[in-house]
Amino acid sequence: MRARIVATVVVAASLLLSTAGCSFFAPQSTLKKYDPSDGVGATVGQVKVRNALLLTKDGQEASFLVNLVNDGQKTVNVLIQYDGTTAEGTSGKVDTRVQLDAGEVKTFGSSDTRQLIFSGIDSKPGSLFPVFVQYGTETGDQLLVPVLDGSLAEYSKLLPTPLPTATPPVNPTVIPVPTPTATTTP
Repeated sequence: MRARIVATVVVAASLLLSTAGCSFFAPQSTLKKYDPSDGVGATVGQVKVRNALLLTKDGQEASFLVNLVNDGQKTVNVLIQYDGTTAEGTSGKVDTRVQLDAGEVKTFGSSDTRQLIFSGIDSKPGSLFPVFVQYGTETGDQLLVPVLDGSLAEYSKLLPTPLPTATPPVNPTVIPVPTPTATTTP
């Protein structure tokens, strides 16, 4: 009788381990962190960088699409840095600073927000481009940001848009200004 009870317990235990063995011994995929979109993300201190990617037509100029989230209680100035061409036309590190108030979320590059244009990146669609993000004394993080083109419908209208240039009026009108004359008072 005792042997039968022991055998039943052994069979039940082995059945339990064999049916739960995969999830019992193997890591669960749902616990792994991943970026659920085309872009990449990182967390630097209290700032979360979400869905960062670059859109380009020619591999030289790109629009940086990103969401920046300040989960902290203080305003921070976030540094976004990449190797490219500065406004003066020199090659090297290009810095962009973004102020984020406490609890603020800023989005760049969408159809109704401001674009952050990266110039001189020399990175073709399909590649990964290094972008460094940091603020204050926090240790920064270098993201390998995917470079995409506008071939997907959701990105076709988000490619870099050149800044408008001032154009002179087509037919300027010159209005003569009368010169004042001296008058005498009686």
